[in-house]
This record gives sequence, structure tokens and C-alpha cells, in this order.
Amino acid sequence: MPRRHRVPVCLMGLTNLSYGLYGGVVAFAVPQLLGHRGVPEAAIAGLTAVTFSPGFWAFLLSPILDVRFSRRWYAAALGVVASVTLVVAFLNLEHLGLLETVLTAGFFAAYLYQSAIGGWLSSITTAEEEKSVSVWMTIGNVGGFGVMAIGCNQLVRHLSPMAVALVLGAFVLLPMIPFPFMQAPGPDRRLARESFPQFFGDLVSLVKRREVLVAIILFAAPSATFSLTNFLGGRGDDFHASPGFVGLVGGVGVAAGGIAGCLVFPALSRRMPLRPLYITVGIVGALCTLGLILLPRAPASYAIILITENLFQSLAITTSIAITFETIGRDNPLASTTFCFISSAYGVPISYMLYVDAFGFDRAGITGSLAIDAITGILASVLLGVMLLWLARRSKALTV
Repeated sequence: MPRRHRVPVCLMGLTNLSYGLYGGVVAFAVPQLLGHRGVPEAAIAGLTAVTFSPGFWAFLLSPILDVRFSRRWYAAALGVVASVTLVVAFLNLEHLGLLETVLTAGFFAAYLYQSAIGGWLSSITTAEEEKSVSVWMTIGNVGGFGVMAIGCNQLVRHLSPMAVALVLGAFVLLPMIPFPFMQAPGPDRRLARESFPQFFGDLVSLVKRREVLVAIILFAAPSATFSLTNFLGGRGDDFHASPGFVGLVGGVGVAAGGIAGCLVFPALSRRMPLRPLYITVGIVGALCTLGLILLPRAPASYAIILITENLFQSLAITTSIAITFETIGRDNPLASTTFCFISSAYGVPISYMLYVDAFGFDRAGITGSLAIDAITGILASVLLGVMLLWLARRSKALTV
């Protein structure tokens, strides 16, 4: 049982703010700055896609987080790397090749930072605290994104390039202040001393665990993805929304809606098991998406759609983190590896659903995107619900 914390649970969860801040820079701030410099849209999209690519392959190196040093040590080191790459990136905005390389390395560090944090917090919090930790980790992610979406351009307008780079680098480091005051169990020394064949044998056993497989299937399916949050970011013109309005909604509005979704989670999780809750969020959110088709194509409608989609997406992400913590369990020597491996699955449908949403847009505009996203989500959620029901009945039959 973890000892009494010297740091409130909310501050421990908000250490994930560093990841959110870096994600906000990559997704919003850098594309906007490059656009102002006249960089072609295709080049910006390609750079952004490559920079976010560690979300798919970083798990291959995540086992290092569970050996040799404590997860606090890894989180601190990775946070510093992310901060330094951000400084270098903002001093080289005109060199696209170097910018892409540095930001990709930085996002890789930030992604593993989040996994180190997830594994670390799973080892120092109780089962009762995990849901609260999930809420605050997601608030850190969403809030960091919103801060950078709005604040970065303001900094660029009023400060020199060097000052901007240093301020942004410092922002990434600030959430790490509680680290010295948080418990930091060491790694499993048994794993650190084992031969590589035995070590990777443990990883194979991890992947074969039914709880892990179920979590991966849940998150890899497009049941509660709400990828429209990404797709609609560049569709403000379809709602006659000005760039300033789009930026405001993408920053303040999205962050507020996302945080609201996080705060709804504790009440819902007390009334329903996590996995059925995740599917329910997918179905209810998809039905809301269908209802949004009726809105007129006006700026206010753009705000309502984007905020609503972000509310449900944040609720789904919070639920997914809680499921991940539950899957990791207590005293898991591969806690960070498990966290990274399962979290990577959630990013898969966010990527491929962008193509599905684009297909719907090509056929029927915004209405087509909303319709195909919602219908896909409902079908996937129903199938996953059938799978969970079958597993529950099978497990009950085996225990009789």
C-alpha cells in the first residue's frame, strides 16, 4: 500500500501538463507560425505528421523506463530533453529539415515522459486514487494544449525569438516541480539483471494478458475516438468563421470543453464499470454528433461542434487512462511499458479515422463527416459491447 503522499493527487496528475504543452506546440503553434511564414500547407501537414509519429512506435523503446533507474529519474531526464528540443526548434523555424528532426525527437521524449509518469503514478497511488489521477492527467494534457494554442502566438508577438524559445522551454519544465516531493520507488532490479531473452519474454507475457488485449482492442477500435476534433480544426471556412475566431475556439473553447469532460468522469465512473462506461461514452457521443448535423453552418455552430467533440473525447481519454491504470494493477514491474503500450493503441483510430472523416467530407461536406464519424462510432461500440458481454459470460461459465 503506498504511503501517505506529500504531494496532492491533483498536482501529481498535472505533471502530465508537460506532455500537453509539447503537444499543443506541435499541433497548433508551430503550424500557425509556419503558415505565417508562407510555408506550403502540404509541407506543414507532412512535418506535423512526422512529428507526431512517435505516438505509434515509441512503445518499442518503452521497456527501458522500467529498468536500471527510477521512473522519476526517467521522467526528469525526458522532460529536460523535451524542453531543450523546444528551445532549439524555435530558434530554427526557418530550417524545416532540422525543425522536423528536433520536434520529432522532442515529441518522442514527451511521449515517453507521459509513459514514465503513468507507470510512476500507478506505483505510488491507491486503487481509489487512480480515477482522480486519470482526471488530472487528462486535464494536464488538454489544458497544456489550450495554453500553447493561445499563448504561443502571443509570446511570438511580444518577445524576441531567443526569449520565446527560453520561455517555452521553461514552461515544459514547470510541471516537474513536484518531482522531488513524490515517492519514487526504484525499478525492479530483478528485471534489470536478467538476460535480454528473459526480459523480452516478460514483454511477450504482458501482451498475452487478456486484460491487456481487451484494452488494446477497445482503444484501437473507432468506438470513442472523436477524431473530428482534429479534422474540423482546419474547417472553419465551412462555417464562415474567421481565423481569429477559429483560434479562440481552438484554444479557450476546446480547453474548457475538454476540462468539463474530465470533471464529469468521477460521477459517471461511480455508476458504471470502466469498460462499459468507455463504450457508453462512444455511443452517447456519436448520437450527439448525429444531432449536430442539424446545426446551421455558422461560426457559433462551429464552436458548439468543436467544444462538444472535445468534451466527449476528453471524457473518453480520461476513461481510457483509468482503464490503463486498472490493467496495470498493483506493483507491476512493467508499469510504464504497459502504460505506453496500451496508450499507443488509443492513437491508432485517431489517425485512420481522419481518412474516414475526409471520405465523408468529399461525399457530403461537413454533414458527411459528422454522419460517417458517428455511424462508425456507434457500430464499433455495439460490436465491442457484444464482445465484453461474451467475455463476461464466458468467464462466468468457466468459474461455475
